[in-house]
Amino acid sequence: MPELPEVETIVRSMRPRLVGRHINSVEVLHPRIVRYSKLDVPTHAAGRKILDILRHGKFILLVLDSGFVTIHLGMTGQVLFDSSVTKWTRAIFSLDDATMLYDDIRMFGSIEYSAEMDRTTRLGPDALTLDEASLALRRRAPIKAVLLNQSVFAGVGNIYADESLFRAGIHPRRRADRLSKARASNLLTIVKEVLAEAVAHRGSSLSDYVDTEGRKGSFQTLHRVYGREGEPCPACGEPIRKTVVAQRGTHYCPKCQR
Repeated sequence: MPELPEVETIVRSMRPRLVGRHINSVEVLHPRIVRYSKLDVPTHAAGRKILDILRHGKFILLVLDSGFVTIHLGMTGQVLFDSSVTKWTRAIFSLDDATMLYDDIRMFGSIEYSAEMDRTTRLGPDALTLDEASLALRRRAPIKAVLLNQSVFAGVGNIYADESLFRAGIHPRRRADRLSKARASNLLTIVKEVLAEAVAHRGSSLSDYVDTEGRKGSFQTLHRVYGREGEPCPACGEPIRKTVVAQRGTHYCPKCQR
């Protein structure tokens, strides 16, 4: 699933192509993609001007001169320009001088139109803006589960939770409320650092993720534990292990992470 760095990369490439332009029409090719939208997307988005493009967590927000279009990429969603329509294309946005496609093989993603920016109101603060006031980690749950909880803070998924916990030296099963304030604060700092590094490398391309031009990210070459089960830990040489935490495959070093 595209996480914060991948979605941020997409948003940054969408802005110069879309801001200031009008949506002439929206063609929905599969109804599942608009299943959460209470208002008809083609009817309400057509004719609207795009004022800005924002991101909160893993959500893309097209700010229109009347209302909002919210896009969530799910597991395999892609936003593409200058690309051909395929059997995986689920929606077509026709603009003044461009065509934007939404492709999604598994169709866990979604597109919605709303009059207010209400799709992200239940999310926690964006993970790139965490500060001491966001230290909402004191929960009786494994720290990995807390990092994945989008109501605590939004944007961290499996990849960046594993990478952040490794750098912080924290076992993914450690209960969040048993972390000292210093360790919790350090973890939040590391989460932001890992996310910023991943954004600088245009995200991690492990399966379907590409940016709007079809280019892959490169942060996957810098993963220290994620997807490296059985390989030596880059810090101590101990084999990386894989377990399940919060129903998610979890990679960690049993020696470095406590």
